[in-house]
Amino acid sequence: MTDYDDDYDEDEPQIEAQIRRIAARIREERKKAGLSQMTLSLQAGLSQNQVFCIETGKRIPNLYTVLRICEALRINPAVLFDNTEDERQRDRETIIRLVSKYV
Repeated sequence: MTDYDDDYDEDEPQIEAQIRRIAARIREERKKAGLSQMTLSLQAGLSQNQVFCIETGKRIPNLYTVLRICEALRINPAVLFDNTEDERQRDRETIIRLVSKYV
């Protein structure tokens, strides 16, 4: 929960999970592009520490920073938010398991 939020948000665990997925996707895309954290930081106009903190989830990037990272990685920002095929398959299996449990 953020410092300025007085009310508990029941969606917060899902939001935190999404933030972790985005951080992991940034790291995956950087590695797929064959870039070091230093190279990505130089291309995105960030410090290496910022890239490290974003990839490890210690810092939540703002939209401007996400767009700079995506530009440096030459990817569409949607890549960071889209489910991977593994996640879609896991979701399908969960749905099938739950449906078959009640049928």
